[in-house]
Amino acid sequence: MTYTVGEIAKKLNVAPSTLRYYDKEGLLPFVERSAGGIRVFHDTDMDWLELIECMKHTGMPIKEIKHFIDYCVEGDSRINERLSIIRNQRDRVLVEIENLQARLSMLEFKTWFYEQAQANGTTSFYESLTPDDVPVEYHKYFERKWRADKEAAEKGESPKKYRAV
Repeated sequence: MTYTVGEIAKKLNVAPSTLRYYDKEGLLPFVERSAGGIRVFHDTDMDWLELIECMKHTGMPIKEIKHFIDYCVEGDSRINERLSIIRNQRDRVLVEIENLQARLSMLEFKTWFYEQAQANGTTSFYESLTPDDVPVEYHKYFERKWRADKEAAEKGESPKKYRAV
């Protein structure tokens, strides 16, 4: 089956201008043209387009995607380079996933914190929390406070007041 730019753009959920841009940048060397010069896409082109979109969404610049496509066009002599590009991008994504997990963890903690504040009617509820009062997965967010409170107690001082954020 064949598709127009508009039809394939709809399937990929991208603007037709995006596909035209990809073609202009040399990312679509496989796309045929009709006798009238109109781009004609086939079902088999979807694999290429999905990979291009995947790479783009992982932050790979168009120029690097172009290098990858060029290596694909060159054939089996460039398998090592293609594998290297894919591995590097995979590693970038893994780092990004770790960073997103850390952000999600902070947001989960803050959700818990503000739910507790809402239930207590104040954010200052946490001043007297002990490790037994806090779910284990959120201890890392209280360690500085608990350490400072312990040091103050050892010096015979009052615990420092904290402002909730």
